[in-house]
Formats: sequence, C-alpha cells, structure tokens
Amino acid sequence: MSKSDRNFLRGFSILIATLAILTLLIVGLAWWVYGAQHAYRNPDADKLTGQRLAPVGSSYAGDTGRAAMQAAEAAAAKAAASQVAYGGTTDGKAIYGHLCTSCHNAGVAGAPKLGNQSAWAPRIAQGMDTLIKHAINGYTGPDGNHMPAKGGNPALTDKQVEAAVKWMVSQSK
Repeated sequence: MSKSDRNFLRGFSILIATLAILTLLIVGLAWWVYGAQHAYRNPDADKLTGQRLAPVGSSYAGDTGRAAMQAAEAAAAKAAASQVAYGGTTDGKAIYGHLCTSCHNAGVAGAPKLGNQSAWAPRIAQGMDTLIKHAINGYTGPDGNHMPAKGGNPALTDKQVEAAVKWMVSQSK
C-alpha cells in the first residue's frame, strides 16, 4: 500500500469516527430533550374511555325502572331542546339573517331572491302550506331549483322554518 493510500485511509477513518461520535452526541441530546418534556394527556381521556365502554342500551324493570326511563327521557328532551337553532327564536327575520341569506340573496340553486315579486308570485300562488311544507321537507322543482330540508339546518324546528317562510313571503309581496 502506498503512502498516499495510507494517508487517505487514515483521513477517511478519522472522518468516519468523527461523524460516528457526532451522531452519538446528537442522539444523546435528542434523548435528553425528549425525556425532559412531559407527555400530553387529555384531561377528558378517562371520561371518553368510559363513554366508549358504556353499554349501548339500558334495561328498565318495575317501578324503579319506570322512574329511570322517565328520567332518561326527560334528560334526552332537555338535550334535544338545547340543540334548537338560534336559541329557539321564531323571529323570521333573524332566522333569515342567520341561514337563508346565503341562497335567497344570491339566487343559489334557483332560490327566489328576497323581494323579487315575479319570482315569488308563482310560489305564493301555491299557498302558504305548500311553501312551508317544501321548506321543512325539502323540494326539487321541475326546472331544477332546489330547496334543502330546513334550509340545510336540521336543528331548526318546524315553527322556526314557518316563521322564516312567512317573513320572506311578507317581504316579497
């Protein structure tokens, strides 16, 4: 082996050894930094686990069961009432402002624009009950216009939808 080959191998060996030591130092530093940080734990983890493991159904038997069933129904009704859109308001203008403006101001999907008497006249001629039914259940017209059920917000009550329809009709006569 020539002198230049030995010099190359010595230099290359020193380079490899230096890189190996540097790698070990970086790994050690990363290990130390990772060990110093506390692992994140969701404070609701136990509650969520309990919900996932809870039984799907319940059994009600006798008078105690009947009372438990009535309490569960009352809790469900209370939870459902809290899910009513826009705080349960039946102010048609407020409901229109929250939801209906997105389609009825721009005429999206063939929606008649608010105040456009020529677009609203044939709809009003069908009767208020038909308009309300279409707004609650949804409707696709023969010309391709589309009204999603409850304007696309299932949290609206039928009374809220009715109030919004009546307000829009009053603005479009």
